[in-house]
Parts: sequence; structure tokens; C-alpha cells
Amino acid sequence: MGDVHDLRAGYRGADEVAVGPTGGAEDAGGPADAVPGPPSVSGEVTPVPAPAPVPKQRKRRRGSARFAGLAEEEDVVVPPVAEPVAPAPAASARRTPRGARFAGAAERAERPSEPQREPLDAAARRETVEVVERLVRLRGDGRSGEAHALLVELAYWPAARIPLLAAELQRAGLTADWTTLLWEAASLPADRLVEAADALAAVGRTADGEQILRQGVARPAAEIGQSVLGLVAEGRRREARALLDAYVRVRTPEEAARSVGPDPQALVPLLLDAARTVSEERRWDLVHALRVAGFTA
Repeated sequence: MGDVHDLRAGYRGADEVAVGPTGGAEDAGGPADAVPGPPSVSGEVTPVPAPAPVPKQRKRRRGSARFAGLAEEEDVVVPPVAEPVAPAPAASARRTPRGARFAGAAERAERPSEPQREPLDAAARRETVEVVERLVRLRGDGRSGEAHALLVELAYWPAARIPLLAAELQRAGLTADWTTLLWEAASLPADRLVEAADALAAVGRTADGEQILRQGVARPAAEIGQSVLGLVAEGRRREARALLDAYVRVRTPEEAARSVGPDPQALVPLLLDAARTVSEERRWDLVHALRVAGFTA
């Protein structure tokens, strides 16, 4: 063993050498490029190639503070951590929808419900069928005057029967008489006019209801204003809104401005709201017309 220390001192200087189990020499600090072999006859140590070092497995480094200190250890399989799921917020009893998709939803929620179809009893249905059969006979006999008078009478029937009249007239081939009936209904008082339009809309005949309103707002501007005030006084704001909506669509801004004469303070805001439903441009045209007429918009 002393010989080995002498050889070590001459070959590696102060480096420490350990004797391996096979009789070779190995650096205590780790594997070296070459280790000294057995001494030769001349007293020199012949270096022999060391076996190729086995590459170390690259260790995964954890970048977060959670894995501090594990950089030099073997890879550890860390089970995935499930993200905590926040409990769903309790639904509010009266939650207001927000966002562009629900624009105007809060305002619509405050409005009265849409018109509903009124049920008809068997007697009303039978009477409607009988009056249409009578009209068919009048047309067949060429008695046009009496047929027209009957249509005027039918225009003043309860609003719930108007859609049934439309169906029966068209079934009998009297489409022209239905058009005449719509024209006659346009002269109804404002409240009944809106009721007839509502009844038609409730059964899907929206175009017919709009036609009645368009024809009905051809009456004088002052009469429109009075009709709207009457509907509002009765608490029928939806009907008043429907009448004004048709009015601002059909009449010019100048004509619409003349309808606020009976009560500008009450009618101007209602009229501007109706014009806004058409377009912002129509609203500004009405604002200008009101100012020209001397009303403050």
C-alpha cells in the first residue's frame, strides 16, 4: 500500500487516490478522463482509458417557489393539482340581463304584456259564419250597396271577432270585401282602432293590424293628440304607444309636431319616444320640427 502512495505522489501530486475493487486507481472526486494502470517495470504508471461515462439523465427543474430545493434531486412525478372551482353565485330573484345582447330588456320588462287572443264562444262563431253567408248572397244577387253597408256594420263588431271575419271572408273568396272592411275599420275611435290591430296581431295577422293603424292615423293631427291623451288617462300606455308609433312612421315630422297642441308638456316626450323607435334620424327631424313650431323638445 505504501508503494501505491509513492506512485500517487509522483504521478498526480497532491491528488488523493483510492484503490478500486479491481486493483485500479480511481479519483475520489469523481470519474476522470484516464486512471493510472498498474505500475510498469520501469516504475512508471501507464494510463489506461476510462470507460465511457454514462450520461446523466437531465433533471427537470421546477421554476416556481413550490418546487424550490428539488433541482438536484431525482425527477419526481407530481400529480396534477385540480384547480379550485368557485361555487356558482346564487341566482338573484330579479336578475337584470346586461350586455348588448339584452339592450332594452329592462325597458321591455316594464311594458305591459303583448296583446292576447280573446276566446270566442260557439254563438259568436256561428253568427260570424252566418253573416258571411249573407254577404255571399248579396254579392251573388248584385246588391253591392247592401253588401257595403253590411261591411261598415261589421267593422264596428267587437275586436275579438275581426280575425274570425277575416278568415271566413277569405274562405268564401271575398278577399276584396276583407280589404274594404279594413278600410272601414280605420275610421274607428282610437281605442277601438288599436284593439282591432291588437286582435289581428294576436293571431299572426300583423300586416293587417299595421295596415289598420296606418290608415287610422290619417285623421287630423289634433285628433291624434287628443286620442293619445285619452288612452294615457285610462292607463293604456301601450295602446297610446302603438298609435304614436304608427303616426310618426306615416306622417311627416311637421305634421307630427302639430299633434302636440292639446298638451305639449305631456305629448312631446311621448312623441319623441315614438320617433326614437323608428330611428335616431327621425327623432332629430321631429326635434327640429317641434322647435320651428315653437315647442321646446
